[in-house]
Amino acid sequence: MLTRLLNTVIREGSLVLIKHDGSRLTFGAGSPTVCVKLHDHRAFWELALNPDLKVGELYMDGRLTVEQGDIADVLDLLLTNLAAHPPGGLFAFARRVRRLLKPLSQYNPAPRAKKNVAHHYDLSARLYDLFLGADRQYSCGYFTAPGESLEEAQIAKKRHIAAKLHLDRPDLRVLDIGSGWGGLALDLARDCGAEVLGVTLSEEQLSLSRQRALKAGVAERCRFELKDYRNVTGPFDRIVSVGMFEHVGVGFYAAYFQKIRELLTDDGVALLHTIGRSDGPGATNPWIAKYIFPGGYVPSLSEILPVIERSGLLVTDIEVLRLHYAETLKEWRRRFKAHWREAAQLYDERFCRMWEFYLAGAEMAFRREAQVVFQIQLAKRADALPLTRDYMLEAERTMRFAGIEHMPRAVRAA
Repeated sequence: MLTRLLNTVIREGSLVLIKHDGSRLTFGAGSPTVCVKLHDHRAFWELALNPDLKVGELYMDGRLTVEQGDIADVLDLLLTNLAAHPPGGLFAFARRVRRLLKPLSQYNPAPRAKKNVAHHYDLSARLYDLFLGADRQYSCGYFTAPGESLEEAQIAKKRHIAAKLHLDRPDLRVLDIGSGWGGLALDLARDCGAEVLGVTLSEEQLSLSRQRALKAGVAERCRFELKDYRNVTGPFDRIVSVGMFEHVGVGFYAAYFQKIRELLTDDGVALLHTIGRSDGPGATNPWIAKYIFPGGYVPSLSEILPVIERSGLLVTDIEVLRLHYAETLKEWRRRFKAHWREAAQLYDERFCRMWEFYLAGAEMAFRREAQVVFQIQLAKRADALPLTRDYMLEAERTMRFAGIEHMPRAVRAA
């Protein structure tokens, strides 16, 4: 079963599979070539029956090891071929079933949403320090010029978002839904003169965000609360959400956008920044759902826009960021591997292999599986924003944001 599946899929590059008895099977031809070893006979059956789940589990458990290349190379080869030559049979049937069961797996009422968030975001703070950087930006950077560092790209991302929020006057009331460790909210308060409320379901994120606000001297202008977005009261002049919509759940999209409309002032502006898929609706990979983001889902535009239309909000701008997240994940993975020993001391080797597989798989999903980032700007009135997009470009070029010494080099030069 497994050899038939791999013979069907692997046509670009080659995969060498070493069996537990030392014999070798080769699939495909040409370069690149990767080589993996399965350390027990049962692993063959597990891979054949549920490859979407078992590749990651076997790698985590050390039952599948990479003998040539690394796990990112293996996933790159597999996903490149799966995109070009999708298999039928049990593999296709399993994916159809997951799509049918999506409403159940995406059922995220407030208590379950908090539990799902804690699963990922309430890990040790030291873990995220190993690969995210001091500002803890856990979403894609925005690379504006060759050779930019990740830190520069993350500042550029925040500038890009701030420009789209059209912060045209001081003291605007801003709501940050899913405020993470507070980096964007702090900059909006300090550098744009906004009054910001950040809400999160992660107790770890809340604690650090409040500490950072106190240290920055903006605690009165930048508050953070442990609160579900459904329980927030407004109104707000601006609403921003970065990397949180993936956790809402498809059955709650209508409630989410209705809540934004309820909270937004009549002349207000909202910006949604979310991972998306450009090839239509799908289902969450079972390994990701089990180990990394329970309850998570990456939506297509065809799933988002009809709900926005029914909510009464207006879509005023859409931008698709393509390979920015792939480059971000590549750097996160490099930094994580450089600090592997520290991560293993926090958890163990199995956790490190799990995290490496997650970062590598996510990167390749953006390179090979039509995953992108959508930035969708929303308003309640057609005249809430200037007639052209020039205001975005001008604000991004001229605003003092996060300190000029930390701005991307292209912006500093301008």
